Amino acid sequence: MQIQLTNHSYDILIQKGALKELASWVTSVWQPQRIAIITDSNVAPLYAETAQQQLIAAGFPTHLFVVPAGEASKSLEQAGKLYEQLAEAGFTRSDGILALGGGVIGDLVGFVASTYMRGLHFLQIPTTLLAQVDSSIGGKTAVNTKSAKNLVGTFSQPDGVLIDPEVLHTLDNRRLREGIAEIIKAGAIADKELWAKLANLTDEFDLRDKAEEIIPLALHVKKVVVEEDEFDNGSRLLLNFGHTIGHGIENTAGYGVVSHGEAVALGMVMMTRHAEETGLTPKGVTKEISDMLEKFHLPTDYETLDATRIYQAITHDKKARGNQIKIILLEEIGQAKIVAIPIEEMRHYIG
Repeated sequence: MQIQLTNHSYDILIQKGALKELASWVTSVWQPQRIAIITDSNVAPLYAETAQQQLIAAGFPTHLFVVPAGEASKSLEQAGKLYEQLAEAGFTRSDGILALGGGVIGDLVGFVASTYMRGLHFLQIPTTLLAQVDSSIGGKTAVNTKSAKNLVGTFSQPDGVLIDPEVLHTLDNRRLREGIAEIIKAGAIADKELWAKLANLTDEFDLRDKAEEIIPLALHVKKVVVEEDEFDNGSRLLLNFGHTIGHGIENTAGYGVVSHGEAVALGMVMMTRHAEETGLTPKGVTKEISDMLEKFHLPTDYETLDATRIYQAITHDKKARGNQIKIILLEEIGQAKIVAIPIEEMRHYIG
């Protein structure tokens, strides 16, 4: 699969066992150079040593930097620490960075790569299902602040993405499920075939076993809109289905308390429920979404909802423009639309 953009196109390799051939893949993408592998404390014991040994043997002098695992590392503070480490190691614009990890690492490393010395090239090696089907492609990089999720960021495309479905067997069940939330979103907004395939699966473990077949379908949904709207001003907003409320939930619960996938699942249900009540979405769609989420053991209700605080977080959301916000609603499963509403109306979707 290839992401074809006006100024920067790149390939996505999706293959079981691909991580074992990392050096060969990097050699096909980059000339010999120094590489900073940036990963987290969960992923490092699993894959960092093998990755580093492969690259060194292939002629790439390699430095390894490990950050604490968890959403809290997606911060300006952690970015600053990485800038200092890269500088101390003497990295320049002729060197590259490899992001080895889940969505937090992909976003953080992409942000650091795009801002250190005004930009180093980088590669994405996503190790969670969420990152494999969503955050590793498309070029959005960001860190969180106390005000909002992903508030500070850049658009910066990687030089390539390597996806090895075999690494999903090292994920705990919760991390596996949060990636499935993004796959469900992709089917809901744009792909009835993907939705039908999900309907025929029994649970999250069945999906994991068929990941090499499912991942390309989910990625294709994102590929199409990224190629149409690289900088998120038009159709790419469709990918935000469930995210406006979801980001608000993540922010108010405390990053990592409710995972990104869990928050998106809740956001999809809440948005669709109110849209049904007001006639903006056909009756029965909320049940279809809820049933699909429940099959994969994802939440559809949030008992400790603080609507006021979530609304306050949403007003800081990047999708808010002045007194309006663009939301994503379903016309049916497999077809979505972008609707601009007064931001005050978001209170009704949250309540």
